[in-house]
Amino acid sequence: MSISFSPARIWTLASATVTQLVRMKILAFLLVFCVIVVAAGFAFPVMNPEQQLKLLKDVSFGALQVFSVVIAIVSTALLLPRDLEDRTLYTILSKPVPRFEYLLGKLIGVLVLIGTGLILMDIAFSAVLWIRQNLVLDQSITALKQQGVATPEAIAQLNDFVGRQGLTWNVHLGVLAIFLKAAVITALALMISCFASSTLFTVVITFCVTIIGHGQGLIREQFLRGTFSTFVEKTFSALLAIITPDLSVFDVVDNVINGELVTSASLGIMIGTAAMYVVGYAVVSHLLFVEKEL
Repeated sequence: MSISFSPARIWTLASATVTQLVRMKILAFLLVFCVIVVAAGFAFPVMNPEQQLKLLKDVSFGALQVFSVVIAIVSTALLLPRDLEDRTLYTILSKPVPRFEYLLGKLIGVLVLIGTGLILMDIAFSAVLWIRQNLVLDQSITALKQQGVATPEAIAQLNDFVGRQGLTWNVHLGVLAIFLKAAVITALALMISCFASSTLFTVVITFCVTIIGHGQGLIREQFLRGTFSTFVEKTFSALLAIITPDLSVFDVVDNVINGELVTSASLGIMIGTAAMYVVGYAVVSHLLFVEKEL
């Protein structure tokens, strides 16, 4: 007898996954992040305005990326082994719950956790950046007045500069890019966990593939150009793109730190690429999980 697709069942599994991960104190990183951001925002007041704001964004985005990648890999790698160990998986699948709904619920649960964590950290980051931006602006205007060069043109130029380096929608687009990258890594870790023999194997392999994914373009440029025939190069490039995700697509953080705009075209490419990889890895995960002996 066929079982109908049920979004309610998937959401129940996703909610249970979030609860399970929260109990494992996965979100303890949030407190550490807040301390790091506040320290970066106020620890170096002697720097010039550009250096102060860039340092704050650099440290904050670095922490955001570490949080998202670590949670994506570790939490996903723990899910299936933990459910098998607790025999929760057998209880779930003994009910009318298809395996693809189980996997989809787990995937969505991890993404909800990562998304919630990134939103909370984005709020904290934005608050500190906004405060620091206004302090830097006030200090810079005061310095101009003391030097006797506080002309309307100079103040307008300073406002424009600090505005571009401070809190803008670009900052939030940078956080979105980090989430999209984490979504791809989560789906990749889920796929690997469906055939992995242990949690450690899943973590190590996913971490290695993530590193390779960041350097796909460099690998093709350094090791393929002019070394082999065109057919071999194209074949290897295609296999590399299939086996490892091209995570360099989501690397817009440096542009955001430097005050450059994230274009709508870049945003569209990131969303489309993330959707393609997540759907592809989810389909392969289901094919592997269906054949897995439990």
